[in-house]
Amino acid sequence: MEIDVKFFASLRERMGRTSDKVTLDQPAATVAVVWAKVSSEPMPSNILVAVNKEYTDLNQALKGGDEVAFFPPVTGG
Repeated sequence: MEIDVKFFASLRERMGRTSDKVTLDQPAATVAVVWAKVSSEPMPSNILVAVNKEYTDLNQALKGGDEVAFFPPVTGG
């Protein structure tokens, strides 16, 4: 299955790209599996995750065509 991956804000700079496409062979893939495919580093604890524009966690199951977005917490003042 193919998953669209998006990186936002400072995470985009850190990853060196704005998006990626990941092909997963596992029928029970999760967001954590996607992170492992796109990065050789452990995921920082403060990274937020959304699947199809809804906040979720690393255990969220995925299906083909899903969009996974990773971004740092939003701050403002």
